[in-house]
Amino acid sequence: MIRNVVVGVSGGVDSAVSAHLLAERGFNVLGVFMRNWDEVDEMGRCSGEADLKDAEWACRQLGVELRQVNYVREYWTAVFSQFLDDYQLGLTPNPDILCNRHIKFDLFHKHALENLGYDAVATGHYARNSLGNFLEGIASNNEARLLIPADTFKDQTFFLAGIPQKALQRTMFPLGDFQKSQVKELAKKIGLQRLANKKESTGICFVGKRNFKDFIQEYITSKTGPFLDIDSGAVVGHHEGIHQWTVGQRCRLSSFLQPYFVARKEAASNTIYVAAGHNHPALLSTHIDVDPPNWLCSKSQRILADTGSLSCRFRFQHTKPLVGCHLRLSPENSFHVELEAPLRAITPGQYAVFYSDTACLGSARILSANPLKKHAQTQQAQAANLVFIGQEINQM
Repeated sequence: MIRNVVVGVSGGVDSAVSAHLLAERGFNVLGVFMRNWDEVDEMGRCSGEADLKDAEWACRQLGVELRQVNYVREYWTAVFSQFLDDYQLGLTPNPDILCNRHIKFDLFHKHALENLGYDAVATGHYARNSLGNFLEGIASNNEARLLIPADTFKDQTFFLAGIPQKALQRTMFPLGDFQKSQVKELAKKIGLQRLANKKESTGICFVGKRNFKDFIQEYITSKTGPFLDIDSGAVVGHHEGIHQWTVGQRCRLSSFLQPYFVARKEAASNTIYVAAGHNHPALLSTHIDVDPPNWLCSKSQRILADTGSLSCRFRFQHTKPLVGCHLRLSPENSFHVELEAPLRAITPGQYAVFYSDTACLGSARILSANPLKKHAQTQQAQAANLVFIGQEINQM
């Protein structure tokens, strides 16, 4: 029976209300603040210090003990170094997914259960656990599933799609049945008005309010290269480093009839291929190659292994609508995604996250996205080849 729960307290309203809900239900709650980043911004401020003060204040209000754990070194190695390496290779990583996988639901989760000896971990994520958001009466032999929360707008299962399935067995999501508006109202009622009115952090945590290009050039040396028109091959401008650009981003090159957008990046030659027009075929894809998935649903994994195909739903940005897809396993054990409708700016380095109607099934890192134009050319070549073969047969 679960009685002792560690809550990851971040200094925000969601984790504080989660701690309150657990204490209200009779759990013995310990708050732990994770320090993952300690650099200051250009104004000399470290947002982590402000968040720690808010976490300390909230725990005092709630009568909950708060401790700290420092993962700055581990975060740099497992998340930030990977982030920099990916950008230099022309990829666009997702540090939030990496942080959840390597820090929050690995190191922190193990620390809470193994070092501190607590029964479970709770977070302020908007998600549901199929074993119950409070894990009461948990049976250890049941598989935990990551379910879509009541507040579908705040749904954070996308960022949890890379965590180990085993971690879900002992993870609580107290806010799974709440709307964000309800959480804020509850915070005001229990004396956490300060957090209810606190502005939510968005974007990459370690970038903060800084301009991303200014931030990234502190770590990666700029290197000038060409913008090439993907249709004509003509040089239409120059950039100061492929790490400063991502697929789908507008380039703002002057003196052209249509705006240019990044279609593809080539790290070896330091070249960025650009396409004229927001919905140019080179920016649209229905065929994607991905790494082996991280599965949160063993049934889906078995279906794919047994049949070579899994019908599900797909997104690669957490705010975008889900699109029907078919995940296929080739005889060479490579994984491919076929979308039922084309999507714009599918970006290597990001994550394909798979869903059923009610649950997050897992995720896989995107290796490449084949543009519609490439497929159209392939189909045309195949059709032309068939016509040629037909002509040869008729002449025999």
